[in-house]
Amino acid sequence: VLIITSPQAWKTTSDAVERSLSDYDLRYQVEFLPGDCTKPAIEALTAQARTFGAELILGIGGGRVLDVAKAVGDILGQIPVIAVPTIAATCAAWSPISVIYSDSGAHNGAFPLTRLPVWVLVDSEIIAHSPSRYLKAGIVDALAKWYEFQPYLRHGDSGLALALKAQAARLAVETFNTYGEQAIADNEQGLVTPALRSVIDAVIALAGLANSMKDEVPRIGVAHAIHNSMTRLPELHDWLHGEKVGFGLAAQAFLEHDNDADREELFAQLRRYGSPITLSALGLNERPQLVESIAQNVKIAPKIAARLPFATDAERIQQALWSTQTLETRVIDSHAA
Repeated sequence: VLIITSPQAWKTTSDAVERSLSDYDLRYQVEFLPGDCTKPAIEALTAQARTFGAELILGIGGGRVLDVAKAVGDILGQIPVIAVPTIAATCAAWSPISVIYSDSGAHNGAFPLTRLPVWVLVDSEIIAHSPSRYLKAGIVDALAKWYEFQPYLRHGDSGLALALKAQAARLAVETFNTYGEQAIADNEQGLVTPALRSVIDAVIALAGLANSMKDEVPRIGVAHAIHNSMTRLPELHDWLHGEKVGFGLAAQAFLEHDNDADREELFAQLRRYGSPITLSALGLNERPQLVESIAQNVKIAPKIAARLPFATDAERIQQALWSTQTLETRVIDSHAA
């Protein structure tokens, strides 16, 4: 067994994992991922797995660790991968892709996998004792699936894969509406409860399931496309994936809807889970050159853009990014009232 992990995740899990592997006389080697899920990191760990003669890859940690573990298993000829997420910040444990980043942390595209992990093992106790910021980000990343699918559906996309994606995503939204705030409170108390378990399942399994439905029609989530551009800015590297996606959703709402009333339900969700929804929150309100850079580097292929009911050119996206600043004024006004 080749174990791919991070120092923090291994500190949390090593006692139980090493005891279990030793009880069954399983040979194992532990390798730490030094940073992001990059092509050189995948190549180095694939070489380590070959040298060791690994028959199974065990990924233990957050999204970047699990993405590397999945990619290594795929490159080695589909040897089995077991994913053990120690936080519920994304659906990476389940998702059939590995997201590749550059050495500087910029999004470089997705590596499609030929199969999913054979197991996803979730210890709710470990996740209950992780910072709630991760769970909030995971909820928003999962919510994004629903809001990103809607424009395609409204524009007449009747693909079966999209319909199935939307069903799974809708169930996740309903789970968060019922249990989300309670789960966050339980996480902050370090308590494993039915609410927390339900929300963890929605973040990892339901969102991962929604991400797994594929057909021949190319689509991209607009909020994720904005997120991908945001990763190019070192100034934003301290924000979690789901937090940047949350800002992308706020911008998407201005691209998609002309009326405040049509955007309010989404904004309420984003506020509930602490997403940055204005340029000010990101520290970009006085850095117009960076805002322009984000807009210019949002990549949506023309054949995908044609399936959306709104424009996604750089000028329109930049306008939407600046429009998020009106949300700051509205919050101040409501407090004054």
